[in-house]
Amino acid sequence: MDIDGLLRGAEVLFSFSGVFFVALGVLLGIVIGATPGLSPSMGVALLVPLSFRMPSELAFIFFVAVYQASNYGGSITAILLNAPGTPSAVVTALDGYPLTQRGKASLALFYAVFASAIGGIIGGVILILFAIPMASFGLLFGPAEYFALALLGLSTVVGFHKGSMWGSLIALSLGLLLSTVGSDPIEGSPRLTFGVFDLYDGVSFIPVMIGFFALAEIFHRVEKGSLSSPVRSALEGLSVQLREVWEGRRALVRPLLQSSLFGTCIGIIPGAGSAVASFLSYGQAQRYAKDREDFGKGAASGLVASEAANSSSVGGALVPLIALGIPGSATDAVLLGALALKGLVAGPELINQEPQLVYGIFLAVLLANLFVFFFGFFGNRLFAHVTRISPKLLYPMILSLSLLGSYTIRNSLLDCWVCLISGGIGWLCKREGIPAAPIVLGLVLGGMLETNLRRVLLAGDGLAPLYERSGALCLLVLSGVFLLSPLLARLRSRNPLKLQKN
Repeated sequence: MDIDGLLRGAEVLFSFSGVFFVALGVLLGIVIGATPGLSPSMGVALLVPLSFRMPSELAFIFFVAVYQASNYGGSITAILLNAPGTPSAVVTALDGYPLTQRGKASLALFYAVFASAIGGIIGGVILILFAIPMASFGLLFGPAEYFALALLGLSTVVGFHKGSMWGSLIALSLGLLLSTVGSDPIEGSPRLTFGVFDLYDGVSFIPVMIGFFALAEIFHRVEKGSLSSPVRSALEGLSVQLREVWEGRRALVRPLLQSSLFGTCIGIIPGAGSAVASFLSYGQAQRYAKDREDFGKGAASGLVASEAANSSSVGGALVPLIALGIPGSATDAVLLGALALKGLVAGPELINQEPQLVYGIFLAVLLANLFVFFFGFFGNRLFAHVTRISPKLLYPMILSLSLLGSYTIRNSLLDCWVCLISGGIGWLCKREGIPAAPIVLGLVLGGMLETNLRRVLLAGDGLAPLYERSGALCLLVLSGVFLLSPLLARLRSRNPLKLQKN
């Protein structure tokens, strides 16, 4: 770590302009993340033109603040409306929305902002201390490791649903099937497009995500006739919220720290992203939690695990970008382009030539998370009032925003139809007890799974790299353990051993 560069970066960040742009970036990021259809990468891309006249140091401090805050912002609509604003917030909705239904929206929002801030700070500290040596970790991943990582992510699906395991597998299969729509990733030939040109780029997962969660919930409530009265959520004060966190601290410390470290490590792997980090961390937290039976019903530890991993992955994703010039996520790819517009090239030379810029970015991650907690905490009471709006007004607003958000992805009416159809299928799945999260997980990871398996096969050694490379083999073994352990637990619960007295 360059102490001189760190001090120069701190001088830039803690100037009036630096603090102002971090605060502005956090506010805009929260709005972007909470808006269905606007991902962190789209939000940063839309704001790049504003930076043309800004000094490079301030511009990237601003972008990092937007990036960090938008990852948190998606949790707000996920918790209050079951409408995840970002893909990683899908996991947050699993326990956040049930807490809202129980009248604890304000407390759920506090858990989310608390875990996001702590997870982001842990990711930022790791970024500052170990950015250069940890960059080599991401380079160890080849097609075999990426395939095994995707399989590991899919193996967590078994623990997501408390009902029949077949329901989770059916949902996962549907998500994997949707991921095959579009152009072949290797040959480029169209698959399952049925002559529709807009499907050549595949099915966008954001309209699918909005449909399966937000619209499916609306259709379900309309069917039940739940249009007369809104959910009345308690607006707990700071003392109540802190007392809840303190009383449950023993159950929260492990998922908070474990998911923060896990999210940072996953973020370092180029292309893995925050969604993979959230899904895997949630599965791990559920595996070791004492209240695992409450997961999916409003478990605080599940909510904390998801948000900590989601937030800490930002610091991890910046490691390969800054140290090697390799974007760790879609948002980092936008940042790489923004660096090029400023005449800068990410990599080791950037650290040597512009230390104030690099360490300013690193420190901005820490300051942005402090502002996330500040704005999130004081905004929670305002956000929670959404639950008090009459469904007769709220549901049409959600439907309109969902369709508008779906349209803005590619300016295509097809995405609006995808959103509506997904909502209808999600409603049917809800009636049959089939979970929605595995569908989104299969769609997100399906392309990664297929592309890297085919790259392994095209290398000419068959499946040998999957067991000859130690990293891939370890991940495959973990996948097997994660897949089989819930099955064995269910078998034991159905056939308990009967001890007979001699």
